[in-house]
Amino acid sequence: HTPDSAALIVRLVLEELGLPYQIAPIDRAGGALDSAAYRKLQPLGKIPALETPDGVLFETAAIVLHLAEITGKLAPQPNTPERGPFLKWLFFTSSNLHPVLLNYYYPHRVAGPENAEAAKAQAPITLKTLLALLEDMVALDAPDWLSTAPSILGYYIAVLMRWLAEPCPATDYPALHKILLALETRPAALACAQAEGLGDTIFSNPS
Repeated sequence: HTPDSAALIVRLVLEELGLPYQIAPIDRAGGALDSAAYRKLQPLGKIPALETPDGVLFETAAIVLHLAEITGKLAPQPNTPERGPFLKWLFFTSSNLHPVLLNYYYPHRVAGPENAEAAKAQAPITLKTLLALLEDMVALDAPDWLSTAPSILGYYIAVLMRWLAEPCPATDYPALHKILLALETRPAALACAQAEGLGDTIFSNPS
């Protein structure tokens, strides 16, 4: 864990579910992500990784989906009508929105130093298209699993939109903005915000 990283998504879900957990801070700046010990947990040296009785998990979407399945909360369960649509948009978020966000903040990773400026310029254009698709889906379909009620997808998107406040203001997406406003008042969000020093409007107006 490091504050205000993808580990925050997992922490929010753990808090919302009321599951006991321990934070294991890692010296990211000191190169600990590249250590042999951490690479045994997360072979790519990324955050988060979660040690569980079922083994070590990594990949944010996989972790939160596992937590939803073992508790039967915060997501449609297998063999229910809403499961398919939910999974579609969960993996849309993890496979499209999250990676393009990383392109905006770390363009050199995907394009190399010589093309980083162009990659950073393109990222907001793509991000706005992806967020518009999510906005339209929520406005038209009004699914329970992405609404003002807490869900693993809601928290995932809320954290991503926190980081996108500059290129893609949440107020440009009214249906999604309504979700952010509701989720940031949850006890789980307030607890995480206090623990990581992120302010009371953790999603809608990041400090």
